[in-house]
Amino acid sequence: MYVRPTEHFYSSKLLVGNQFGFRKGIATDDAIFRLTNENLNALNNKIMTDSIFFDLEKAFNSVNHDILLSKLPYYGISCKGKLLLKLYLQNTYQKVQIINSYLTSNTVSEWTRIKYGVP
Repeated sequence: MYVRPTEHFYSSKLLVGNQFGFRKGIATDDAIFRLTNENLNALNNKIMTDSIFFDLEKAFNSVNHDILLSKLPYYGISCKGKLLLKLYLQNTYQKVQIINSYLTSNTVSEWTRIKYGVP
């Protein structure tokens, strides 16, 4: 589930150079270093800099499974690979249990199909 798609993404050059994190040998710390280095170089050369920051901490929680599956062929993942991911994502359910130490019974939600997020 990880090795073959990763090899495909590298060999097909689908990942841009600014893709930090979730890559071997390249961490989000490297992104911070690059940003700091580029800003300090610009300031030393009296070049104005601007930065825009996005908090993508929960980005993977919003991935729509149907949209993800529809985009896979564009990136060269089809047939067995797509079917494997489809089977993995489809018919996944969750429920929530609230444990209250003050009550004698716990509250449990109904089973709900997961349509978003990366399990």
